[in-house]
Amino acid sequence: MEFATALLPKLAQLLQEEYNLQKSAREGIEFLYKELETMHAALRKVGEVPREQLEELHRIWAQDVRELSYDMEDIVDTFMVDVEGPDPPSKRGAKKILKKMIKKINKAMARREIAHEIKDVRERAKELAERRDRYKVVDIAPAKRTPVDPRLKALYTETAEIVGIEEAKKEVIKMLTEGDGGQQKRIVSIAGFGGLGKTTLAKAVHDEIEGQFDCTAFVSVSRNPDAKKLLKDMLYQLDNVGHPGANFDELKHFIDLVRKFLKDKRYLIVIDDIWDKEPWDEVIRHALIKNERSSRIITTTRIIDVAEHVGGCYRLKPLSDESSDMLFYGRIFGSKDKCPGTFSEVSKKILKKCGGVPLAIVTTSSLLAANNKSDNIDQKWQDVGKWQVVCNSIGSGLGSNPDVDSMRKILLLSYYDLPCHLKTCLLYLSIFPEDYVIRKNRLIWRWVAEGFVQEKKGDQSFLEIAESYFNELVNRSLIQPVGMDEEGTPEACRVHDTVLDLIISLSTNESFITNVIGGVKHSLGSKQVRWLSLHDNTTWPTMKIPKLRSLTIFKPAGVIIDPTPSLSRYLLLRVLDLRGCRLENLASLGFLGSLSHLRYLGLSSRHDTDTSGHQLPVEIGKLRFLQTLDLSETAVEELASSVVAGLGQLRCLRGGGSPRGTRLPDGLKNLTSLEVLESAAVTSKSIAEQLGHLTQLRLLEARVRLFPLDHDDDELRACTKALVESLGKLTKIQSLHIRHSLYDVDLDSSMEEPLGNLRWLCIEVAMFLPTWIRPSSLPGLSYLDISVEYERREDIQILGTLPCLRHLKFRVMFVPKQEEALERCVVGPDAFPCAVRCEFYIHGRGVVPCMFPRGAMPKLQDFTFNIDIEREQFWSGGGSTTVDDLALGHLPSLRNVTVLGRRYGYEGDDEATKEKIKSVREKLEHEAAVHPNHHLRIHWRG
Repeated sequence: MEFATALLPKLAQLLQEEYNLQKSAREGIEFLYKELETMHAALRKVGEVPREQLEELHRIWAQDVRELSYDMEDIVDTFMVDVEGPDPPSKRGAKKILKKMIKKINKAMARREIAHEIKDVRERAKELAERRDRYKVVDIAPAKRTPVDPRLKALYTETAEIVGIEEAKKEVIKMLTEGDGGQQKRIVSIAGFGGLGKTTLAKAVHDEIEGQFDCTAFVSVSRNPDAKKLLKDMLYQLDNVGHPGANFDELKHFIDLVRKFLKDKRYLIVIDDIWDKEPWDEVIRHALIKNERSSRIITTTRIIDVAEHVGGCYRLKPLSDESSDMLFYGRIFGSKDKCPGTFSEVSKKILKKCGGVPLAIVTTSSLLAANNKSDNIDQKWQDVGKWQVVCNSIGSGLGSNPDVDSMRKILLLSYYDLPCHLKTCLLYLSIFPEDYVIRKNRLIWRWVAEGFVQEKKGDQSFLEIAESYFNELVNRSLIQPVGMDEEGTPEACRVHDTVLDLIISLSTNESFITNVIGGVKHSLGSKQVRWLSLHDNTTWPTMKIPKLRSLTIFKPAGVIIDPTPSLSRYLLLRVLDLRGCRLENLASLGFLGSLSHLRYLGLSSRHDTDTSGHQLPVEIGKLRFLQTLDLSETAVEELASSVVAGLGQLRCLRGGGSPRGTRLPDGLKNLTSLEVLESAAVTSKSIAEQLGHLTQLRLLEARVRLFPLDHDDDELRACTKALVESLGKLTKIQSLHIRHSLYDVDLDSSMEEPLGNLRWLCIEVAMFLPTWIRPSSLPGLSYLDISVEYERREDIQILGTLPCLRHLKFRVMFVPKQEEALERCVVGPDAFPCAVRCEFYIHGRGVVPCMFPRGAMPKLQDFTFNIDIEREQFWSGGGSTTVDDLALGHLPSLRNVTVLGRRYGYEGDDEATKEKIKSVREKLEHEAAVHPNHHLRIHWRG
C-alpha cells in the first residue's frame, strides 16, 4: 500500500527560486520528483491488491519505496527548518544584524547539507528503480488462484441457523409491503458495515416473500462490477436459460433483454453489495423496468450515501444482547444455560467486544469451539485462561489468527475499496486505545499535521478537506459516529473492535503504527519506528528513536507526572499529543521549543495547581511550523504575545478549558492562517478589532470578558461594536459562538459583508435580537440558538423569514421594558419554511408563534413552548392565545409537542386549579388525537 504523504508537493516547493539551491541539488531534486511520481503510481497499484495476493518481492519493494519517501521528506523538512529558522525576527538593531549574518551562514550550510543528502538518496532511488525494472515489479497482478467469495456463505445459511434477524426482517418486509395499494416498484436499501449481516437479512427477506412474485433473482455487484456479467447472471436466475448471442458484446443488449423479460412480470430482485452510485445509475436502474406490477427491489451496501441515493434506506443495527447470547453460547455449548459458571464473566467480556456484530460473534465462538477436542463437558473447558487470551486479543490484532480469515476477508473488501489517502487515515486510528472516543477535531488536525490531508485547488480549507475524509469513513461504516448534533453531524467516533483488529494487523504488517501497552522498557525491535503510541505508561519514554515523527501518550486515569527534557531528543517530531497526561507545570515545557518540526501540540494540565503552572513557556513561540495548538484540556487563561509571535502557520488554536476562556494577546492579527479559534476571550476593543484580520476562520468561539469587571458602558459598547464589525469581515465563517457573562450587551452594529457561509450560530446573551440576524445577512443559516434579555414585537416574524433555518432555540430572559404587553404573534403562511425543530423558552410577558395558518412551518416535527396553566393560555401576558386557538392541525409534519409550565398538579393545588390543568391537558390531547399525523405525541414538562 501507499501511505499518503506530502513529499511531492514539498519537492515542488523546494524547486522554487527562493531556496537558491546548488545546481547539483536542484538536478537531484528534479530527478527524485520524477522518479518518486512513478514509484508512487506503482505503490497505488500495489495498494489496490490485497496483501495476501502480492508476491513477496512486491511487498519488499513497496516497503523500500515508502522508507525512501519518509527519509526524503525528513531531509526536505529539515532543510526548510534550517533555512527559515526557528526564531521570530527581532526588532533590535545590532542583534537583528547579527542574527541575519548567522542565518545567512546557516542557510549556506543547509544548502550544502541537502546537496549531500540528496546525492545519497538519489543513489537509493536509482537502485530501487533498477530493481523495479529488473524484476518487473510494476507488472503487479493478483495471485493466480481465485479465492471463494467470503459473502457466499450467507446465501446458503439454513434458516434454522439464523439468529436475531426476525425483527429486522419484519421491518424490511413492512417497508416493502406497507401501503401496497400502489402499482409502482419499491426499493429498500439495507445499509451497514461489513459483517453486520446485510446479505443474510436480504436473503431471509427474499426467501420469505419470493412466493408472491412471478420471478426473482439474487445477484452481487461487488467492488469491481462487471455489468454484463451481472445482467447475464440476473437473466439466468429469472428464466433459468442462457442467452448467448453475437451482439451481446454491447451492454445495451443485456439491458434490453432484462427489460423485455420483466416487462409484464411482478418481480423481486436483490442487488447485493453495491459499492458506489455509478453501477446503479448507469446500468441497474435502467434494466429494472417500471411496469406497474408492484415489483420490489432490495439492495445492500456498506455506504450510507449509496443507500440513500438508491432509495428506501434501512440502517441495519447490531444484534441485541439476547440474540448475541443465543448465537455465541449456542455455537459453543448448545445454549447459554449449559455454559459453566467459570466462563460467565469472560464470555460477557468477549460478547461486549463483539458489539453485536454477527460475523465477529460467529468467528470468535468458532475459534473457541475449535479448541474443544473432548466429549466430556467438564474436560472441554478446563483452562479459562485460554478464553481470556482470546478476549484480550480482540482489539489487538486477532485478525492475524487463521480462524478469523472469513471475517478479515469481508472487512478487507471495505479497506481495499478506499482511496490511498483514506487507507492511511483509517490505519492511523490504530493509535488510539480500544473503545476510545476519538474527538473529530482532534483527529482531523492530527491528520493535517501528519501530511495526510492535501490542499486542493479552489476555496476548500484544510478543515473542510479533513472533515470530508472523516465523513467518508463514517459513510462507509468503517468508523462509528458518536455525539451527533442537531444537524446530524458527528462530533466524535469510535472504532469497532472487529475493525480495530483489522487495522492493527494491517498497520503492524506495514510497519506503520507502533503501539506499546503498559511500559516501554522492552526493546521495540529493529523497526524504523516513526509513529509511536504509548498506552497505560507511567514514565516518560527514554529510548532512542531518531526517526520518530509522532508520539501519543495515554496515561492511566488519575496519573499525574512531570515531563522531562528527554522529549527534546526527538528532533523530527511533527505530532506530540500529551492530552492523555495531567502535567504538573506547563511552564517547564520550554525544551519543546527545540522541536522545530512540530505541527501539532496537544497539552493537558492539572486544574488545581497555582496559576504559574498554567502559563505556557515563551519558547513555544519558536515553533514556526506549528499548525495546531490544543490547550482545551488545560487551565491556561492567558497567552503572552511572545507565545504566538512566531506562529504564523497556526491553523487551529483551542484555548483553555476555563469557562472564562483564554485571553488573547496583541499580535493576534498576525495569525492569518487560522481556520479554528476556540475558547477565545475578547477582553478589549483592540482584540475585537484584530479578529477581523483572521479572514480564513471557519469556526470561532468568542467569549466577551472585559477587565476590570467595573468597566464603563462606553467601553463595553465599543468592544461589542468592534466585534460585530470584525465578524462582518469573516466571510468564510461557518460556525460562530458568542458567549459572555455580562448583561445589557448590545450586539447591534453594521456588517461589512453578508455571512453567506454561516451555518451554525449561538449567542449567549444579547440585549435584543441583533439587527444583522436577517435573511440578507445570513442566507444559509441552518441552526440558531440565541438568548435575549428582551423581546421585540417583530422578532418572531424576522426569525420566520430565515430561508434555510432548520433548528431554532429562542430564549427570552426578562419581561419587556415597555409597560404594555406585547401583541400576540400570528406567523405568516410562508414562515419558517425549512424549520424541523423549534424551541421557545419565554419568560415574563414575551410571545412565541401562535395561531398557525396553513402553509406555515410545513416541515416542523418538534415544537417546544410555554404555557400559563392557571390562565389556560400560552405565552404569559396580554394578547396571549388559548388552547382552542392553537391550530396545531395546520402543521402537517408535526410529531412531538413539548409543553413547558410551572405547575402541572402539585398537592397544594386547589380544586379549581386542578380542573384547569385537566382541561388544558384534555384540549391538547384532543389536538393530538385529531391531528392528520396520527403519531403526534404531547409531552408535559414542569
